[in-house]
Amino acid sequence: MSVLLLVVDVGNTNIVLGVYAGEQLIAHWRLSTNRNQTVDECGIVLRNLFLHNGLDYREVDDIIISSVVPPIMPTLEEMARQYFGLQPLVVGPGIKTGLPILYDNPKEIGADRVVNAVAGFEKYGGPLIIVDLGTAITFCVISDKGEYLGGAITAGIGIAMDALFQRTAKLPRIDLIKPKKVIGRNTVDSMRSGLIYGYIGQIDGIVKRIKAELKSDAFVVATGGMADELAEDSATINKVDPLLTLEGLKIIYKRNREGNRSVK
Repeated sequence: MSVLLLVVDVGNTNIVLGVYAGEQLIAHWRLSTNRNQTVDECGIVLRNLFLHNGLDYREVDDIIISSVVPPIMPTLEEMARQYFGLQPLVVGPGIKTGLPILYDNPKEIGADRVVNAVAGFEKYGGPLIIVDLGTAITFCVISDKGEYLGGAITAGIGIAMDALFQRTAKLPRIDLIKPKKVIGRNTVDSMRSGLIYGYIGQIDGIVKRIKAELKSDAFVVATGGMADELAEDSATINKVDPLLTLEGLKIIYKRNREGNRSVK
């Protein structure tokens, strides 16, 4: 009988969750990250999501969580214990990933970057560049041997958009919709053009420099909340994989706990 696994990826802006029945992803959701949410609020939201998808939360066998928002972890761990009767597996130091990390201090790497790298190498091999387009944009570089070599981090497009509104006197807050032309004929379209095409140029520029440093035409995968919007016009992104992090959590779970999972 296959394990029913709940995977949870906590980002600065969104929490992405998925339910796997064995190898098959049978449901997934994206929620806003709320650092002030209580244990009961988290539990009720999850129960309702399961109900909405015709799933029974009581059938969940195990839970794995990765997070880049430490203050929310005690709430999620207690929610797992109270509402699912499970002690979740948390991605962090000491967990088995199968990924040699050649960072100066491996403990500095965000859990999401490790999870993405595990899934990316498992699915696409190496050399590989993973571009995660979230609150921050991260570039992760994996060698042909499956080693995590390092990468780059920059502010995400949402941060830049907020900064334009907050730090200028006349520029408005805008919705991020791709304009039809690069040359904007009004302030809103000019801002949209600068943000969207500016970030596409930044992504392509960094990827090209990484490839030159690697001396390899590495495969490039994009993931994260803004991947679809930015990848279409990119000259370097080969594939968009929006559920890469969920896949990575499933793989790490199998390498650590499958066959020796906690009992309800």
